[in-house]
Amino acid sequence: MDAGATRADSDERILLVGGGDLGCRVAGRLMAGTAPPAAIWGLRRAPPPHPPAGIQWLAADVTRPDTLRQLPRDATRVVVALSPGRREESAYRAVFIDGLRNVIAQLDRRALRRLVFVSSSAVYGDHGGDWVDETTPPSPPGMNGAVLLQAEQWLHAQDLPSTVLRLSGLYGPGRLQLLDRLRAGTAVVPRDIPHWANRMHADDAAGAIAHLLMLPQVQPVYIGSDDTPLPIDVLYDDLADRLGCPRPIAGPAPAGVGSKKLCNARLRAAGCALAWPDSRMGYAALMMLHESQ
Repeated sequence: MDAGATRADSDERILLVGGGDLGCRVAGRLMAGTAPPAAIWGLRRAPPPHPPAGIQWLAADVTRPDTLRQLPRDATRVVVALSPGRREESAYRAVFIDGLRNVIAQLDRRALRRLVFVSSSAVYGDHGGDWVDETTPPSPPGMNGAVLLQAEQWLHAQDLPSTVLRLSGLYGPGRLQLLDRLRAGTAVVPRDIPHWANRMHADDAAGAIAHLLMLPQVQPVYIGSDDTPLPIDVLYDDLADRLGCPRPIAGPAPAGVGSKKLCNARLRAAGCALAWPDSRMGYAALMMLHESQ
């Protein structure tokens, strides 16, 4: 069998727009399912150096419509999980707004059964540690959240079978910057007033995307986060203890994030399972894996 092919156990033809780490994890979930799709395409500027089997790679740039003519117009399900590369408003707008429009312009809407747009909990502002769910009005404190919210609003106005997944902070293999900062003693935490942190393991995020992608009916928006929001000092202290390094000193809360507890009840009610409902356990497993390598 060709490395880019999958068993045609269903008639689904899936396009992953943004074939980075998260997109590859989504592909793995789909191919491991009970009815692997007939085809999976992964779109990115350049194929990865060691691509996983089962994905047909398309070299394209969502900001350049002329490179998107090769997209499979008859894709039945599409995941849009993009990254701007630079934290500048022009880069964010080019990818998340213009890029999203360019991709959808190439699709046959009659064939489309579901589109999942991966957004961020950055669309919410500060809520003083209160619970936030999908009914909470967005109030993005920063440029990134504001641009993502504009992209969401445009997508919802398109009369497409789409849903938005607003992910919290991801961690997982290759996403260990927090552990490095704790070891280096450069991490600080607010200690006078609780500042809540929300996390989701990258594998669970991929599982949520794959799950929503295949559901017959979805809500317009879901929050993607684990079951256990934690005060940031509780999380950091736990990780420092596991690492055997000093606990971080007191300092300011992360800028532009806001304190809130993200509620994932809607995602859970949709039948989404989590392997790591508490980030402390997820990080502990990552530490063990890293030490064994």
